[in-house]
Amino acid sequence: MLDELSYAANDPMRTYRAKRDSARKRVTDKYTILGFISSGTYGRVYKAESKDDRVVHAIKKFKPDKEGDVVTYTGISQSAIREIALNREISHENVVALKEVILEDKSIYMVFEYAEHDFLQVIHHHSQTLRTGLSMPLLKSLTYQLLNGLLYLHNAHIIHRDLKPANILITSAGVVKIGDLGLARLTYQPLQPLFAGDKVVVTIWYRAPELLLGAKHYNKAVDIWAVGCVVAELASLRPIFKGEEAKLDSKKNVPFQKDQLLRIFEVLGTPHEREWPGLKDLPEYQNMKRLDYYENHLLEWCKSRLRPQQGVDLLQKLFIYDPDRRLTALDALRHPWFQEDPIPAKNVFQSVPASQIPPPRRITHDEAPSMVPVAAANSQTHAQIAQAQAQAAAHLSQQFMGSHPLSQQSGRAGSVASFASLSGGTAAGGSGHPRKKTRMG
Repeated sequence: MLDELSYAANDPMRTYRAKRDSARKRVTDKYTILGFISSGTYGRVYKAESKDDRVVHAIKKFKPDKEGDVVTYTGISQSAIREIALNREISHENVVALKEVILEDKSIYMVFEYAEHDFLQVIHHHSQTLRTGLSMPLLKSLTYQLLNGLLYLHNAHIIHRDLKPANILITSAGVVKIGDLGLARLTYQPLQPLFAGDKVVVTIWYRAPELLLGAKHYNKAVDIWAVGCVVAELASLRPIFKGEEAKLDSKKNVPFQKDQLLRIFEVLGTPHEREWPGLKDLPEYQNMKRLDYYENHLLEWCKSRLRPQQGVDLLQKLFIYDPDRRLTALDALRHPWFQEDPIPAKNVFQSVPASQIPPPRRITHDEAPSMVPVAAANSQTHAQIAQAQAQAAAHLSQQFMGSHPLSQQSGRAGSVASFASLSGGTAAGGSGHPRKKTRMG
């Protein structure tokens, strides 16, 4: 026993690791926490300023797992691993950039570029403060940049699976940034079927009909449907398909989403096998057949909301029932609507008077102190904390290298990019109101 203690005390690697970990900078050594932005299923988001260059960032802190009322460390969540792995390998002007990942006291901190606004904030600003619709230049620019970022993700074989106004950010320079890849999946040679582990994806109001009808095999077209819902919401300042979600039962079985399908059918009409050949093979087809029949009223819906004919045509093609016939992101970007004046701008606020630009994102200081690490218990030495950090970091590395195709395709640390909203997990759990899911930048 004494020999073992003597060896441990004189182990050069143990000494080296303790010295290395004690010199590692903590989050609050590198960033000044300016305030609390929002909280969600997986953690909290804070606004922070780098102490080196004074650049503002958004820091997403993942919560430790809970077993009852006791906080326990059970590893790193699937959502966190997925979000980090994908974000480290992608980089695009219309996708939020991930700057760094910090592991500290068994908590994960993701540092993102900061975005001052989001689509939901723009919608609320126009509906509640300005009480007027979005101008055509603003609507076109927002839509074009959203599709441009989505095209990049789809070309990288990534399905977002949670596109909605709260997850689409806008910087103070007027650049759209797609955020929150917590539910995103790689579709090129996936390790598991898309249905595995995520029975419910996409917030209910933006969920494609093939998902609502129980499809277990789906593709990038689910994101295109969500884009159509977002564009319609920007044009009308309210969700186009505002249904009530039927919750998962105690055994986590996915129920038939009758009300949401009815909201869709009331506008787009009841789908038919002639226009959607695979419809009759979907699990919920028989339940759908029992619903009342509706005619298509999209043109009437557009009359007072989206006047240009080409804009209406684009929306119709984003809302094609058959996912194999639905527009792709590339086809949507090439649509004639974007060739007509006004042409989309790089700064979406270019034509917007300063007085009509949404105010800066609101932050509070109520929960900011929780960002400061809690002092360790007297019985826990600094060396033990450092050792736990090293073990968690090794666990994270193994998860990346062993479970994600992107990490196997490239040995580089990754460029950068992705998000910072915290809403990623609520859709997967089937709980929470769509409007209450948090947003950030």
